[in-house]
Amino acid sequence: MNDELACIGMGGPNLLQDSREASLAQAMDKHAEPSQASSQDQISHPYACTTAEPVELIRIFHPLIQVVRWRRQADPGMEAYLQQTPVDSHLRNGFRTVIQAGESLELDFLPDLPGRRAMAQDISLITDIYSELLGCDEIALRLEVSSKAMCPRFHVDRTGIRLICTYRGQGTEWIDDKWVDRSKLGQGSLGLADDASGLFDARTTVEAASPFDVLLLKGSLWQENIRKGAIHRSPSVIAGSGLRILLVMDALWT
Repeated sequence: MNDELACIGMGGPNLLQDSREASLAQAMDKHAEPSQASSQDQISHPYACTTAEPVELIRIFHPLIQVVRWRRQADPGMEAYLQQTPVDSHLRNGFRTVIQAGESLELDFLPDLPGRRAMAQDISLITDIYSELLGCDEIALRLEVSSKAMCPRFHVDRTGIRLICTYRGQGTEWIDDKWVDRSKLGQGSLGLADDASGLFDARTTVEAASPFDVLLLKGSLWQENIRKGAIHRSPSVIAGSGLRILLVMDALWT
């Protein structure tokens, strides 16, 4: 595990919890109604933001922010682990489970090869941070493995706040909605490709996460976010690049 992750692991969820208790209530009280946000507020709180600090993931709760990217360094040991042929074979069908918040993750779904423990520890770390951030009871966890783009069209998830971390392959892509016509999403495209439907124009830039980055995407089911949400898609898988492996988490409340 790299130094950044080791440092966070020592602090554990309390690192994020301290920030959550100190600033979440204040931030949410101040910006409770998106319609009341000033133009200056929109400048200081963009549609998407990138941070090197996990405590800044809390910014996803701001009503104007739809994407938060925690930029992380790739771990060479985990990269080597995921490149091994037995890992490809074992994980080809992916893995899905529901775990209780704070529950230890079993290692059985990962092939027993050098790098396995670091991989499991990283997933457990992200799980702890995510559960503390959302305050959820359970987490639906998926390790998806794909040789092609699973969701190649731009779309908004009907979820609350979803976490995605691509461990191998290209990271998830998203666009700012500043020059986007949301009516062209889904069936509104009338079957046309995204770049031909009028969904966005030439001023729109496609952003992408890097491997090992942790991405929070706010969906349309999050409170007061019904006509908003992160507009994103799966990247194209480059021929010969191997399988794309990504971690996906959704918070559950019982």
